[in-house]
Amino acid sequence: MEKKHKAGFVNIIGNPNVGKSTLMNAFVGEKLSIITSKAQTTRHRILGIVNGDDFQVVLSDTPGIIKPAYALQESMMDFVKSAFEDADVLVYMVEIGEQGLKDEAFFEKISKTKIPVLLLLNKIDTSDQETLEEQMMYWKDLVPNAEVYPISALEQFNVPEVFDRILTLLPESPAFYPKDQLTDKPERFFVNETIREKILMHYKKEIPYAVEIDTEEFLEDEKIIRIRSVIMVERDSQKGIIIGHKGSALKRVGVESRKDLEAFFGKQIHLELYVKVNKNWRSSDRQLKRFGYQN
Repeated sequence: MEKKHKAGFVNIIGNPNVGKSTLMNAFVGEKLSIITSKAQTTRHRILGIVNGDDFQVVLSDTPGIIKPAYALQESMMDFVKSAFEDADVLVYMVEIGEQGLKDEAFFEKISKTKIPVLLLLNKIDTSDQETLEEQMMYWKDLVPNAEVYPISALEQFNVPEVFDRILTLLPESPAFYPKDQLTDKPERFFVNETIREKILMHYKKEIPYAVEIDTEEFLEDEKIIRIRSVIMVERDSQKGIIIGHKGSALKRVGVESRKDLEAFFGKQIHLELYVKVNKNWRSSDRQLKRFGYQN
C-alpha cells in the first residue's frame, strides 16, 4: 500500500542562544533528499524545508518571540499568537539549567495549547547524569502536556528520534511548496514570487497569467542587494499595460516588491525592473523548461 503524504509547519521557539539554529541545521542535514531554502508565506519566515518522498517538514524559527521585559509586550504577543495559530507541531527548546521562560503569559500558553509540544532539553553534552535527571523531572512537571526529549543538537544526539516523532505528528497533507523548484536558486525564486504576487494584485484578466519573471541578477553584499528582474509578457499590448501611463503601474510593482524584499532579506534592496516581450513563451518547451515548469 502506498504511504500517505504528510506535511506541516513546525515552529521552533525558545530563549535566545538555546541552540535553535543548530537544531535547524541538524534537521536539515539529517535526511538525504533535502532542500534548504528561503521562502515565506503569510504565516512565517521559513528557514528550512526538509523533503522526503512522502513528507515535507516546513521548519520555522521564531526569533524574537521571547524577549526580556524591556521589549514591547504587545508586539511580542502578536508574534506568539502567530506561532500558535500556524504550527502543526510546536518545538520548545530549553537548555540544561534554564528555569522557564522570561514571560509568564507565554509560558501559560504553551502549557495550555492543544498543539503537540515537543520540549527539547538541549546541550546535555555539557551536563552530568544527575543534573539531567533532575532537569527532566523539572520540565515534565512544569509542562505536563509536552513530550520531553534530552538532546544535543551539536552532537546530533537524539535529533533523528525527534525528527521521526515530528513526522508521526504531522497531518496528512500534500506538500505546501514545490519539492524541486526551491532547490535551484532560492533567493531568486523568492524575488520572482514577490514580483508575481504584486502583478496578480494589480492587473486584471489574462495579464498575470501571461507573465513570467526572470531575475537575471542577484548581487548581495554586506548592506545591500542589487536585483535586476525582467517581467516577460507574450505581446506588445501586454507590455504597455504592465508599464502603465508614464511608467506608473510598473513603478508601483517595483516599490511594493522592494518593501517586501527588504523585510524578508533584512537588507536594503536596489531593484530594477524591465519588461520584455517573449512571444508565446507559454507554448515553448524550451522556455517552460527554463522556468522550471518542465523537466
